[in-house]
Amino acid sequence: MAQVKLQNVRYAGMTTCVPHRVLSNIRDCPPQMRNARERLVRNIGIEERRICASWQTFSDLAFDAAEQLITTLNWQRDEIDALIIVSQSPDYLLPSTAIIMQDRLKLSQSTIAFDINLGCSGYAFGLHVLGAMIASGGIKKGLILIGDRSAGVIDPLFSDAASVTALEYDPAAPPMYFDLNSDGSGHRTIMLPAGGHREPFGIQHALPWKDSDGMWRSPTELCLDGPAVLSFSTQVVPPAVRKLLEFADCPIADVDYFLFHQANRMINETIRKKLGLEADKVPSSLRDFGNTSGASIPLTMTTRIGEQLDGQSARLLMCGFGVGLSWGTCLVDVAGAVFPALIES
Repeated sequence: MAQVKLQNVRYAGMTTCVPHRVLSNIRDCPPQMRNARERLVRNIGIEERRICASWQTFSDLAFDAAEQLITTLNWQRDEIDALIIVSQSPDYLLPSTAIIMQDRLKLSQSTIAFDINLGCSGYAFGLHVLGAMIASGGIKKGLILIGDRSAGVIDPLFSDAASVTALEYDPAAPPMYFDLNSDGSGHRTIMLPAGGHREPFGIQHALPWKDSDGMWRSPTELCLDGPAVLSFSTQVVPPAVRKLLEFADCPIADVDYFLFHQANRMINETIRKKLGLEADKVPSSLRDFGNTSGASIPLTMTTRIGEQLDGQSARLLMCGFGVGLSWGTCLVDVAGAVFPALIES
C-alpha cells in the first residue's frame, strides 16, 4: 500500500470543460428501449450526458479549460514547468498528447510533458505525480489535464469532459496525503479488448453481434462487468478512505466534503452509507453529467461546490476507482484556490 505525505504543494485552482451537446438517457433513446431505459435511469441515477461533436477530442476540451485557468490565475506561460495528461483518450497512439498540448498552449520548450494512461482513478494519481515533482523543489508550477472522450449515443453511462488543475510550490502549504493502489488481476472487469498490440484490430472486429439484451456489441467497444465493478468498488473504497484518514490523523468529521468518482448511484450510495456520511457532504454530478471517467471528481467540484470553494478554505477527501483495476484516495486542503464556472465548448 503506497501511502504518501507531500509537503510544500499548494492546490492553486481547477476548472472543467464539457461539450455543449446534451443527450437524455430517456428522450434520446430508441422508442422500443424507453421502458427499460427508465428503469435503468432510476437505478444508475444518470439522466443526461454530454457528448463531443464529431471533430472534438478530449484535448480540445482540456485546451479550453487550461486557457481559462491560466488566465484566471494570471500565470505566465514560461513559468509553467510541467504539463501532465491523465487520459485514456489520446489524440494519437503516438506522439504523446501532452507534448502536443505543450505547443498548443504555447508553453516553454523546457516544460516537462507526458501522458499517464489511467481512467476513473486517475485524479488522485495525477495529483500525486505532479505534487511529488513540485515537492522535490525543482518544479514550481504545473498543470494536470484529465478526462476522456468516452460517450456514445446509445450507451447510458459515459459522458465527455476534461478538467485542468494547477499546483504550485509553496512552503506554507498544508500537507497532502495519498493512498494509491492497483489490482491487475481484475483487468478484464473494465476493458477495451481489441486495438492494442495484444489483439490488433482486424476485419473480424468490425462485425458486431447482438447480446442477450438485444444490444449490438463490438470488440472495439468497452466491455464492462457491472456486478464485478459494484463488488470491487463497494469493497475497496470504504476501507481505503478510513486508512487514509488514519494515516493523516484526520477525524472523519474534519473533512468538509467527500468526492467520489461518479460511477453510478447504486455504487456511490453504498459507499456513502458504509462510511456513515451525511448526503450533503458527498456532492454528486451523476444526474446531469453521467460517468466522466477521470474528470468526474473535478467536474463534481466545479458544478456542485465550486462557489463554496472559490477563494475559501476547505478540506477535501477524494477517491477515484475503476479501470485497471485501480483506486486512489487523497486528502487535500484548498485555501484561496480559484474555481471558475463550468465551461461549455
